[in-house]
Amino acid sequence: MKKILIIEDDHSIANLQRDYLELSGYSVKMVDSGSAGLKALKEEAFALVILDIMLPDMDGFEVLRKVREQDDIPVLLVSARAEEIYKINGLGLGADDYITKPFSSGELVARVGAHLKKFERMKERFGKGNEGSTIQVRGLEIQKDARRAFVNGTEVVLAQKEFDLLLFLLQNANRVFGKEELFERVWGMDAMSDASTVTVHIARIREKIEETPSKPQYIGTVWGSGYRFIV
Repeated sequence: MKKILIIEDDHSIANLQRDYLELSGYSVKMVDSGSAGLKALKEEAFALVILDIMLPDMDGFEVLRKVREQDDIPVLLVSARAEEIYKINGLGLGADDYITKPFSSGELVARVGAHLKKFERMKERFGKGNEGSTIQVRGLEIQKDARRAFVNGTEVVLAQKEFDLLLFLLQNANRVFGKEELFERVWGMDAMSDASTVTVHIARIREKIEETPSKPQYIGTVWGSGYRFIV
C-alpha cells in the first residue's frame, strides 16, 4: 500500500482528500504545517506528497525547496492561486504538478495515480541501479558506459560536457534545472563563473539530437526557470 503525505492546514480539505485516497487504496498521513511535513518526510517513507502553497509557518515553495534537497518523490502542489507565475515558480522548483483549487477529489486521485505510475516507469528506466545500461527515449539512445549517443540509429558526436549535460538531464527527467544549478552540477564549478555556457551547450546539443531544434522534443525550456528533459 503506497503512503501519501498531505501537507494542508485546512483540515476539511485534508480530510476530504484523505477519504478519497484511502477509498482508492492508499495509506495517508496528514500534517498541517510545512515544518511538520518536513519532519514526517525525514521519519517515514512516502510515495508522493500533496502540498498546499499557503501554510501557516512557511509557504509551500520553501517546503518544496527543502523536499527537493532530500528526496525525488513526486510532489503535487495545490493552491487557490491560479496566476501563471505561481505555476511557473512551482514547476521550476521541481513540483510534478500544480492543481488549482477548487478541484474534484476524483481528479486528485487520478493525478496521484498517474504520477505514481510515471515515477515508477522513470525509476525503472533511469534508476541508479542502471548505471551500466543503455537509456532509450523515443528515437534517442544513450550508451552511458561507452559515452555514445544515437538518434534514430545514427550516431551523433557529442563533446565531453555536451554528453555530461545531456546525461544529467536525462537521468533527472522531467525535473527543471536553472542554468546556475546545471553549471554547478555538471561542470562542478561555482555558478558565479559563467553559467551562460549552459545555454551554449544546450543549443549545441539540440542541433545534434533534435529534428527541429527550435521545437525541441527532448530538451525543453521552462521560461524563467531553466531546462528539463521531456519524458
